[in-house]
Parts: sequence; structure tokens; C-alpha cells
Amino acid sequence: MFGSARNAISAYQKVGVDAAIEVADPHRLILLLFAGAKAAIGNARAAMKQQQIAAKGEAISKAVDIISNGLKVSLDLEQGGEIAGQLDALYDYLVLRLLRANLDNDLSALEEVAGLLEEIHGAWREISPSALQQAVA
Repeated sequence: MFGSARNAISAYQKVGVDAAIEVADPHRLILLLFAGAKAAIGNARAAMKQQQIAAKGEAISKAVDIISNGLKVSLDLEQGGEIAGQLDALYDYLVLRLLRANLDNDLSALEEVAGLLEEIHGAWREISPSALQQAVA
């Protein structure tokens, strides 16, 4: 009974995320990537506390994937200047910390990554798409 309800909720959430992605501008997509990475780290934290090894590994893998194949890939290293290079290095560091957290069951590493992601996410929330357009013009 509960399994089918969870499947329905999961399907509903997936449709909601898919719909948000389809209509999102590039700025909003980055915000969604940060939110997804932070949610995955939260799931990893909960799984680690409950000693659910497989769930922890899956959640950390998801966070690594979002950072490596979402946030990092979205950087324009040629036009982004010094800040793009710094973010590139920071994303590499975050991935290494997540991998170490997985290997060592290191909750403090998860907390560190979550905190750093929140700082960058907060900065992205402060940047409006109209401010980005004015900077390009």
C-alpha cells in the first residue's frame, strides 16, 4: 500500500522537476542544479546516519553527477575569466570531498560540501537574469 503511494509521489515530483526544467532559463537551470545537489547531499546525510550504505552511495553519486556534469560543465572557462576558473577548481574539490565522505562515512565532509554549495547557491539567487543581461550589454 505505501509502496505504491511512494511511487506515485515520486512520479509526481519527477514530472514537476521535468516541467520546471523544460521552461527554465539558463539562470534558473543553475539554481535547479544547486537545489538538486543540496537535496542529494541531504539524502546522503540521512542515509549515512541510518547506516544505509547503498542509499548513501546513490545519493552521493547523484550529487557528484550534478556537480561534475551540471554545474562544472556549465562554466565558460574562456569567457568566464578568473571566477570561472575558481569555480571549476572548487567544483573539483567538492567532488573529492564527496568521494571521501562516501569512503570514510564522513558526515563533516558532507556538511562542508553542503555549506559551500549553499554559499554559491545564495550568490546565484542574488543574481537576477536582467542583471546578467545588463552586464553582457
